[in-house]
Amino acid sequence: METTFTTIDEYIAGYDGERRQRLEELREIIRTAAPKEAKETINYRMPTFRYNGNLIHFAMFKHHIGVYPGVEAVDKFAQELKDYKTSKGAVQLPLDKPIPQKLITDMVLYNVEMLQDKKNPSWETKNPQWEACEEFMAQLILKTTSPLKKEIKWGANVYTFSGKNVIGWGGFKDFFSLWFYNGVFLTDPLEVLINASEGKTKSLRQWRFTDVKQMDEQQILNYIEESVQTIRDGKEIKPEKASPKKAEGLLKEALDSDVQFADAFQKLTPGKQKDYIEHIAEAKQEKTKLARIDKIKPMILEGKGLHDKYKR
Repeated sequence: METTFTTIDEYIAGYDGERRQRLEELREIIRTAAPKEAKETINYRMPTFRYNGNLIHFAMFKHHIGVYPGVEAVDKFAQELKDYKTSKGAVQLPLDKPIPQKLITDMVLYNVEMLQDKKNPSWETKNPQWEACEEFMAQLILKTTSPLKKEIKWGANVYTFSGKNVIGWGGFKDFFSLWFYNGVFLTDPLEVLINASEGKTKSLRQWRFTDVKQMDEQQILNYIEESVQTIRDGKEIKPEKASPKKAEGLLKEALDSDVQFADAFQKLTPGKQKDYIEHIAEAKQEKTKLARIDKIKPMILEGKGLHDKYKR
């Protein structure tokens, strides 16, 4: 299926017959369980419900519908999901079986409870001063010479060329920003581009404004066209391979004090080691870290990964 959709309606309309009916049924189950404040969007190229964050995703595949409620929900409902194929944060619903309405509802309600107190910025309500800038860019992007494709990524509009990110934009507290994803390669004749996170951001550069009157149509179009040309020229910074994570703190102490435990941990794949390290690091309190170490120790001694029980 061609990923040109920007709404859930467009996504579902790309399917026919029973597949479309199943997607509509699943959507209605989620919509009924979700709070009225929840919003429908496309994220990670999948239909998504957002409520103080990603509430749940879903997507159609050849033999199943993938539902993505997150790792915590899959863990919480492991017993109810024993008859379904699962992986980290994902559930496969076979197309030849009824959609489990109660189970989907319960997972959505579980996520709602986890997310209801989470605070996220809402540019729609906090930054109405950028409406003129948003409208300016919505009109300007239609005038680009190169054919750009509008996609939804990270909950925002991003315009791409040949599958590569070109530009996105958004309003913040003190400024409205254009994001040039290949900005590091631009000649920047106006000397306006900045790196918002020195030492972390490699390619992306920002052009900031405090008033729509500062935004010159032709100047911005020139920067967009040059960005497209960098893609045509094949310019990109390849992501660096991350160094393997090392155990720290209480987990390191536990490994250092038990040779058998440490040996079993070292025999795990780097990916499984990373899962365990992050699992312990995510705990805020020392007693929680210690409890988690006690729980994972038998699994590690058996050579199991943290999420192996979800893999069928």
